[in-house]
Amino acid sequence: MIQRIQTLWLLLAGTSSLLTLKFSFLAGQKDGISFSLTSASKFYLLLLAVAISLAAIATVFLFKNRKLQMKITGLAFFLGLLLNGLFLYAYLNNSCQLKDDVITLSAIFYFLIPVFLGLAFIAIRKDEQLIKSMDRLR
Repeated sequence: MIQRIQTLWLLLAGTSSLLTLKFSFLAGQKDGISFSLTSASKFYLLLLAVAISLAAIATVFLFKNRKLQMKITGLAFFLGLLLNGLFLYAYLNNSCQLKDDVITLSAIFYFLIPVFLGLAFIAIRKDEQLIKSMDRLR
């Protein structure tokens, strides 16, 4: 379980998702008060971030059932893309009514979630193909 590379990718994706609760994606001013938009700012963003984190970390323990592991990782990947899309939508449409809003440097955590999940999916698929080829040799 720990020696497989997808475990590292899944743990990094789960950690990045949890870090989005603390670190901001957007920063700006609203009514003279500085404001930052994080995953914890809105309820649906909080649900998405926690669901991605739980799915990524729980998938680590499904190492004996690779097909289910691939399905959950794929679902978490699309949830990560949805999370990024919602934040980009908020930025482009200025739905938070922020003055001089900018994407912060910590937004890298948001963009790394789908990358890590995609790398984990590729590694899980390689394991599945290796097991199938070993079964053919028997």
